[in-house]
Amino acid sequence: MGTDCRIQFVAGSKEQAVQLTRDSVAWVARFEARYSRFRDDSLISRINQQAGGGWIETDEELESILSLCDELIFMSEGVLDSTALPLISLWDYRKKHRSLPTEAEVNAARNLVGWSKVERRPGAIRLPKKGMSLDFGGFGKEYAVDQVAKIAAGGGIRNCMIDFGRDIRAMGCPPGRPAWHVALENPQNPGVPWASLAARDIAIASSGDYRRFFEHKGDRFGHIIDPRVGRPVCNEMLSVTVIARSCLEAGVLSTSAFVLGADGGLRLIESGYGTEGCLVMENEIHQTSRFYEYVARV
Repeated sequence: MGTDCRIQFVAGSKEQAVQLTRDSVAWVARFEARYSRFRDDSLISRINQQAGGGWIETDEELESILSLCDELIFMSEGVLDSTALPLISLWDYRKKHRSLPTEAEVNAARNLVGWSKVERRPGAIRLPKKGMSLDFGGFGKEYAVDQVAKIAAGGGIRNCMIDFGRDIRAMGCPPGRPAWHVALENPQNPGVPWASLAARDIAIASSGDYRRFFEHKGDRFGHIIDPRVGRPVCNEMLSVTVIARSCLEAGVLSTSAFVLGADGGLRLIESGYGTEGCLVMENEIHQTSRFYEYVARV
């Protein structure tokens, strides 16, 4: 899934441990094979390749994920748009940018973006414009974390921490400790924590652009794109961490809050049931009212 994936758990037997390992790896491998845009033979790539053409059949699982995309566009106030790949590709931080995208290029990419443009009917989907494309990268890891948590719980595992690229679901606690501890990385000094969270039966997700970015003539452009304007986010935000009941909810809120900025981001996080968050900016930190209850300074 393009990142380090780790599962730590307490099993009652070797057989139980082996079973969880096999089931988790198999589920993640299948999920990636179907929905990774980096695989030319994936289902999502076949849909993208057919953009501007005919309909592609969908199954029950894909229908469920597409319905989730409907919910996410509403939940994120238009920020988490699963059709934003043309803009992501235009501003790809992995490329060497000798010049920045022109206004015409940005507008052309924006013309291909918009979840409302996707055509759906029972059992089929169509991208009506050539160049349109789907990308579930904005929520795929978080969705996978929650699914693996279900696999663990279904196998009788009560104490488990699932960490897919710092998208985390903590169940129960490790042996001899009251909670799992999750370090929060200092975005102004990557690799060094500024605090840790005590995590028990919660999910944690962090979003930031301090590791993935490119520079052009002294200006810095991060990998998180605001599809509403077609450009990388530029609002003095460095990172956002959200605590929620599910990793999917935590991830959606952290990314959306990063794009919306301090005021809009805090408002969005506080609108969730039992959600807490911390927004680290260049010169200040904003927190929801009860975020501090999970934090232990290091």
